[in-house]
Amino acid sequence: MDQLELFDIPNPCIGVCESNNRGYCIGCLRSRDERFNWHQKPAAERAHILKLLVQRRARLNTKTKPEQDSPSSGESLELF
Repeated sequence: MDQLELFDIPNPCIGVCESNNRGYCIGCLRSRDERFNWHQKPAAERAHILKLLVQRRARLNTKTKPEQDSPSSGESLELF
């Protein structure tokens, strides 16, 4: 049994459901395809998406100012 099968992988949604100009949610940083049917996706796919989100958050944090904890709703969160 794979360890991923033992634990439910949480939904990274934080309730800020608004897409930027590139189609990524400004709350959880997922694309539309990554958000769609989250609970029906296989655990391995959800785990992969979570790893991508960590990379996106790190990339975003290097682009923002150090004193700024989170982007304002007006920022575009250009990840790519």
